[in-house]
Amino acid sequence: MALAAAKFEPDDTLLDAYSTTVADAVDRIGPAVCRIERVGQGGHGSGFVIAPDGLVVTNFHVVGDARTVRVSMPDGASREGRVLGRDPDTDIALVRADGSFADVAPLADSKRLRRGQIAIAIGNPLGFEWTVTSGVVSALGRSMRASTGRLIDDVIQTDAALNPGNSGGPLVSSAGEVIGVNTAMIHGAQGIAFAVASNTANFVISEIIRFGRVRRAFIGVSADTASLPRRAALLSQVSTSTAVRLRSVEKDGPAAKAGLKEGDIIAAIDGRPVTGVDDLVRMLDAERIGRETLCTVVRRTGVSQVTVTPVARAS
Repeated sequence: MALAAAKFEPDDTLLDAYSTTVADAVDRIGPAVCRIERVGQGGHGSGFVIAPDGLVVTNFHVVGDARTVRVSMPDGASREGRVLGRDPDTDIALVRADGSFADVAPLADSKRLRRGQIAIAIGNPLGFEWTVTSGVVSALGRSMRASTGRLIDDVIQTDAALNPGNSGGPLVSSAGEVIGVNTAMIHGAQGIAFAVASNTANFVISEIIRFGRVRRAFIGVSADTASLPRRAALLSQVSTSTAVRLRSVEKDGPAAKAGLKEGDIIAAIDGRPVTGVDDLVRMLDAERIGRETLCTVVRRTGVSQVTVTPVARAS
């Protein structure tokens, strides 16, 4: 009997370690997760506090066109929140809640994520407040269509169970950092849900704080993060192993006019490596509107320099 007990001890230890990891991450982030309700409009979602002065991140589709929302915390405190700005293209909104907050949820660097990492979702699904589910990061660099019809790039796919009401809540790593903002699940599918990557959310938050909206340069492409072969990296004179592959190029857009085509790999912009879609999003900021931008492009025929002039993206 002693031998049989010893045989199962490693599995018990592993389960305890996993449970402890998830519980510790929830203890760290959970107090910063809130319930968000549109005052007088019905419906609710989730959000999380990112700064002691009451900055709260949530989804655009949670706040809609509301100017104010009700922000409720796990300790029972309820405060009014003013919507500072919203970005339908990434389904991110920023709210300023009244008062000060001791517990905040730090945003991680989503570029460092790997498939298979633990992913923990915290939120208020179907009215069951402050619910925790866990799974793994199933895939990275996905694209999904926002309510505006535009594609949200660099989306995290997870199998952590999400339901209506989870929207806007954090997707958390085992280190107790926010790696994404839960945004959608596929109705009728099991184990497929999505979150906007924390780096994309961070970019949107910064733009809203500075300008009240997100200003973007537009070149007319959708893209995926892809591996960059070593030979291509050497020819491109970049030291990275990933880049951006163009999945589609809009007809008559700036990229098409410059000669970029579906399947092209952009390894650098103005000499700066583009390691993924989040880099491309950040680099195409308002400062590049109307400014010639040099793209280092990898093709089967070799490496070439293509000059693109971004235009202002229509709001």
